[in-house]
Amino acid sequence: MSGHSKWATIKHKKGAADKKRGKLFARLIKQVEVAARQGGGDLDANPTLRTMYQKARDASVPLDTIERAIKRGTGELEGVDYQPVTYEGYAPGGVALYIETLTDNRNRTSSEIRSLLSKNGGSLAEPGAVAWQFERKGVILVAGEVDEDELMLVALDAGAEDIVDEGGMWRITTAPTDLNAVRTALDEAGVTVESADLTMVPTTTVPVTDESTAKAVLRLVDLLDDHDDVQDVHANFDISDEILEAAGT
Repeated sequence: MSGHSKWATIKHKKGAADKKRGKLFARLIKQVEVAARQGGGDLDANPTLRTMYQKARDASVPLDTIERAIKRGTGELEGVDYQPVTYEGYAPGGVALYIETLTDNRNRTSSEIRSLLSKNGGSLAEPGAVAWQFERKGVILVAGEVDEDELMLVALDAGAEDIVDEGGMWRITTAPTDLNAVRTALDEAGVTVESADLTMVPTTTVPVTDESTAKAVLRLVDLLDDHDDVQDVHANFDISDEILEAAGT
């Protein structure tokens, strides 16, 4: 099992705790607002907004809250002009980090991201130094009792590229443009989707073979993920199940 898939599962579990704190709601609302600002408020004509809308609904964000976010994005209601900014860097052990943010103050966010990295054994890299090690993909997580043959038939027929059994969780990978079609096909087939999102999947991974480095990497990624402006953190670590368990994840 590769590092990015494990991190997707870790983030999914972490999402439950984020939801309790209200942090997940705030993050999703911001993503909906920005998607509407960039591509308009029509779900059918704006696939990014449709993905973010469904992501918010999956997390039980109230419908009226989502609709207000869309209206702020389209200018029907007053809102903050959040801008997407990405940062590239390294965690301990040479693990590559690709950090996606939405901010209304680029200087503040840059300073705080740089500080988090430098204080926790990481470093900020020049633009382009890390991005080439990742590619944009759709990732769908399916949990519970699922008929493997039916899942593969439905997902692959709808355009899925890969299906992996991660032990209690199925991870389905799609091209970015096929995410919504595969998600819709699974819903129509009665398959319960845990999450569906656009993410950055590493093309190569960095093995982390000792517990102390694994703890340092996971701590830094967690601190970055907890930053208010950070929307997603992508890392290319490959940590064994044994070390992950020893590291307390």
